[in-house]
Amino acid sequence: MEYKTILFEKKDQVGIITINRPQVLNALNSEVLEELDSLLDKIAEDESITVVILTGAGEKSFVAGADISQMRNFTPRQARYFAKLGQKVLSKLERIPQPVIAAVNGFALGGGCEIAMACDFRIASTKAKFGQPEVGLGVTAGFGGTQRLPRLVGKGMAAELLYTGEMIDAQEALRIGLVNRVVEPEELMPTALEIAQKIAAKAKLAVFYSKAALNEGLNMDLERALAYEAEMFALCFTTSDQKEGMDAFLNKRKPEFKGE
Repeated sequence: MEYKTILFEKKDQVGIITINRPQVLNALNSEVLEELDSLLDKIAEDESITVVILTGAGEKSFVAGADISQMRNFTPRQARYFAKLGQKVLSKLERIPQPVIAAVNGFALGGGCEIAMACDFRIASTKAKFGQPEVGLGVTAGFGGTQRLPRLVGKGMAAELLYTGEMIDAQEALRIGLVNRVVEPEELMPTALEIAQKIAAKAKLAVFYSKAALNEGLNMDLERALAYEAEMFALCFTTSDQKEGMDAFLNKRKPEFKGE
């Protein structure tokens, strides 16, 4: 299927999503969200894809935010629908079985910061900028920013960013734990691909179950989360990759995983 606002390509086991509206700094409108929603369904069902990288087109912006020209005349009912659409798509991004790496190449503001936070982790270019500037527009964050940001950086730091609307650079994002690492712009995609390939070289189902245990466990108390982890651990023993991985370890050879 051809998309108007996003690009998708596969490199071996890695799927690469690019938000492709560089003329408006890759701003999110309803069309982007609906196309991304459709693409994520296809990725989730594609057994040839083990890891996903999400980035933005052009050199200036990852995603500069939601499309204000579309939002400015919303009624409260339209605003609620738009927020719920964004939340649904970002939750789907968070929950697809494959790990998702955000390669943040520029502005990640508002909805852009929110879509980056819905990824499993973030690699940033030195040119990246992050922020939730919504209060300067008379609104709150609506695609999960008030919820995912404190879960990533703590309540106090999230409160400062959400209440002031100020933008931070990549190094400050690294300091507060919003991103995992910062690299030069030309190294961003090679670094993201290198990490993706390291993940893809491991037992695919074990990676998927690790993601499920991590994400689901964060929404449970510790006792239930540990029980869920034990179930994911047990599921691994239904796979041929578990037998191959342990046999390879004991025989001091490199495992040959099949994703089964």
